[in-house]
Amino acid sequence: MKRQNVRTLALIICTLSYLLIGAGVFEALESKLEKSQKRKLDYRKFQLMTKYNLSRTDFDQIEKVVLLLKPHRAGVQWKFAGSFYFAITVITTIGYGHAAPSTDAGKAFCMGYALLGIPLTLVMFQSLGERINTFVRFLLHKAKKYMGLRRAEVSMANMVTIGFFSCVGTLCVGAAAFSHYEGWSYFHAFYYCFITLTTIGFGDYVALQKDNALNNDPHYVAFSFVYILMGLTVIGAFLNLVVLRFMTMNAEDERKDAEQRALLARDKRVVRPPRCSGVYAEVLHFQTVCSCLWYKSREKMVILPQDLSFSDALMEQGDVSPRRFFEAGSVGCVCSPQRCSAISTVSNDLRSMSPFRLLSKRRSSV
Repeated sequence: MKRQNVRTLALIICTLSYLLIGAGVFEALESKLEKSQKRKLDYRKFQLMTKYNLSRTDFDQIEKVVLLLKPHRAGVQWKFAGSFYFAITVITTIGYGHAAPSTDAGKAFCMGYALLGIPLTLVMFQSLGERINTFVRFLLHKAKKYMGLRRAEVSMANMVTIGFFSCVGTLCVGAAAFSHYEGWSYFHAFYYCFITLTTIGFGDYVALQKDNALNNDPHYVAFSFVYILMGLTVIGAFLNLVVLRFMTMNAEDERKDAEQRALLARDKRVVRPPRCSGVYAEVLHFQTVCSCLWYKSREKMVILPQDLSFSDALMEQGDVSPRRFFEAGSVGCVCSPQRCSAISTVSNDLRSMSPFRLLSKRRSSV
């Protein structure tokens, strides 16, 4: 099985196993609290219906109105600042869900806008991340040379370490800022930054939704936009450094396999000329299936004139005869004749060359 297929199958198995593990852990952590909250909400619903003498239909109508009013709690969402915020969540695939188009024209434009904007944004972040990695590698190389280190080369481990701490630092700075502006705990603010910069975007925590901040606090709005874009750039640089290397492994293997196939096809198309004016047969390690049949060129140089076959050329060398050349213990095969059973690998090639037919017959008799 090809290496690419094995790797893909292993990734599929690992991903499915990871999903099963995650499902089991989330069920164990969240299921009990969900049931408890559901019981409390049902009891609270019953209390309200009893207290205000509401029918189930009336309560359902009130519930629908409350849900429809939820996106408007933070004020107007579709001014330019709010629309820009929404556009960021679309092309970065964050998708908080705090606001969504209501008109058919807006929904149609959102689909077309995302279709072009998402690939453009991904390419932009990856390209920018690659430039940042190049710049960081240059600075680190200069720093190592300035410190007088013997090895100034920047290793992959150095870059991964810097990228990891850059991501952690970005999350920590954002958590401190949003904790201050939104009144969240530091842990919840850190959770919001992580969910945002990894483009998960659940929407349970959304910035700029408090006290009509989108319209009343331009400094906070500017900080939020810049933080999201710069944070995604840092994450993109780290992903460019680590993840894309694994993503391109299959492509690199396919390219290498194609090059090997091309080389093999080119070697098969090579046809040796049947007659040669003067060829020096210098074979350093000439092996067959026997794996021990070898010739030493420095012990005997065989010249193939144009009008002589290989066997005649051997006879003209004087004390070298074709029979003696292939005898065990000579400069030819060094094993016993009983072990030399199959030498068809070379024989097939020699039969296709007319000057070497006699040699082919003699090699078959060995």
